[in-house]
Amino acid sequence: MAHSEEVSAATEANHHDHRTVHIYIDRIEKTSPDPTTGIALYALGSVSDTYVLFREVQGRRDDELVPRTDAPIHLTEWEHFYSAQAKLNPGSAA
Repeated sequence: MAHSEEVSAATEANHHDHRTVHIYIDRIEKTSPDPTTGIALYALGSVSDTYVLFREVQGRRDDELVPRTDAPIHLTEWEHFYSAQAKLNPGSAA
């Protein structure tokens, strides 16, 4: 990212009470405002309408489905997300 873009992103973050974090979506490093929304994460990761996005969870718990909504989602630096076909998810309406 060019220096002017970093300054612009930092300024934007300060004006909207957001910070910028680095995350991975499908093993590709991305930069996102925090908090963000599910809609924004799907767009950032270019996740197809036939796919869903999951947030990786530490330990023996199931990974969390990221809803494709405008509800706020708080991120952690270097957090990992991955997409999967929606029809493979038994709990999905697709």
